[in-house]
Amino acid sequence: MFYVTIDCGTTNSRAYVIDGRGKVYGKATKTVGVKDTATTGSKTRLQEGLKEIIKAAIQEAEIPLEEIKAVFSSGMITSEIGLVEIPHLLAPSGLDDLSKNFTKVSGTNIIDEKIPVYFVRGVKNEINIGSRTAAEVVGELDFMRGEETQVMGILDRSDISLPATILILSSHTKFISINASGLIKGSLTTMSGQVYDAIKNYTFVGKSVGTNQESEEEPSGYFDEKVVDDAINWINKVGIVRSLMFPRFLDVLLDTTWYERHLFFQALIAAEDMLAVGQLDLFDDELPTNYILVGSKERCKLYQHILKKQFPNASMHAIDTIEEIDELSIHGILTIARKAEIIK
Repeated sequence: MFYVTIDCGTTNSRAYVIDGRGKVYGKATKTVGVKDTATTGSKTRLQEGLKEIIKAAIQEAEIPLEEIKAVFSSGMITSEIGLVEIPHLLAPSGLDDLSKNFTKVSGTNIIDEKIPVYFVRGVKNEINIGSRTAAEVVGELDFMRGEETQVMGILDRSDISLPATILILSSHTKFISINASGLIKGSLTTMSGQVYDAIKNYTFVGKSVGTNQESEEEPSGYFDEKVVDDAINWINKVGIVRSLMFPRFLDVLLDTTWYERHLFFQALIAAEDMLAVGQLDLFDDELPTNYILVGSKERCKLYQHILKKQFPNASMHAIDTIEEIDELSIHGILTIARKAEIIK
């Protein structure tokens, strides 16, 4: 039997045609996501974009439409700016909760209406507000849409030890606490990737850390621990707002290469990002010593280095290839569908 899975994000979406084991027969991508709904106030572009990539993936797979048994999706598609808003589950939540709440939706207009469409619900932190003010409790709030499915894909692997903290490094960094039973205890989210893009593309810092200097080719596999350590020290001493000036100083006032400045800039963002580790005590009295990182090889290496400085005895495991990362959502959503007995 064949299925379509959709990974719908903020700016990009992907569709895969798979079988029940997760083998990919067709794939299509498009620069369309919930950002389009947010900016236009209409779901039309998102619907049309998803319909387009589903059709393209099926055509690539060379499978008749009637052989598609269901469409599965998770992520921002279930948000108020997605196709159908579905409330979050409360943490702690795991496979049983996700499968029992695997929601069949109608009226999506992304595929023939005879083919059922199912969405995975996201997960949010549970807090007790009591007599506290909104500003007082806001730092305890967090939620995820899509990452819970990746977590199920991670837990399906044989090389993972629990309990653990999962770091998903994308347009946001998400710290996800997983207990020994495989339950999602909660999450902490930062805007690291978006801050990186905003500073690099919309401030004068971008000129100093860009890759357009043709006379300076970056050495293969370049990574200077001293540059990273210096960035960490400056973040701890003066914070991110002043430190973001330093790549300009390195460019204008000192003799440095663009790739050295770029690494320093990346390390500033990462070091600031990792301060969020200090809030993991929200989920457990003891800070975790087992970390699973999901992202590009470069970002995983950078964050592993910073983590090792903070926790020398911590265990680290990186999932850092495009193929592995794609498989997480595919196998995660199949695990949920199988548990829900939608796939036999």
